Amino acid sequence: QVQLVESGGGLVQPGGSLRLSCFASGAPFSRYAMAWYRQSPGKQREWIATITTSSTGMRTIYQDSVKGRFTISRDNAKSTLNLQMISLQPEDTAVYYCNSAGSALPWGEGTQVTVSS
Repeated sequence: QVQLVESGGGLVQPGGSLRLSCFASGAPFSRYAMAWYRQSPGKQREWIATITTSSTGMRTIYQDSVKGRFTISRDNAKSTLNLQMISLQPEDTAVYYCNSAGSALPWGEGTQVTVSS
């Protein structure tokens, strides 16, 4: 059974940093292009970053609003996807989720990120 478990969220002041992680079990993690998504209150879930597989060079793609501030990475040996976030702003407040790039896996519960002074 495939399971995605996100962690690392919390409350941070504007300008602060957080590192999110996502552990994937029950799936051939290394074969998937993986992505991070987020859902802000009252809004639909949106894609924010993708990292391709090792066989395709682990290329990264970002939504414009997070480009230069967020860095997606993966550790295939640990079946873990990471998101390093710096210069966080209140508009980054959301529940953050990981999934495959095509959202093919069951969604996890996400991890809450709150940016507030």
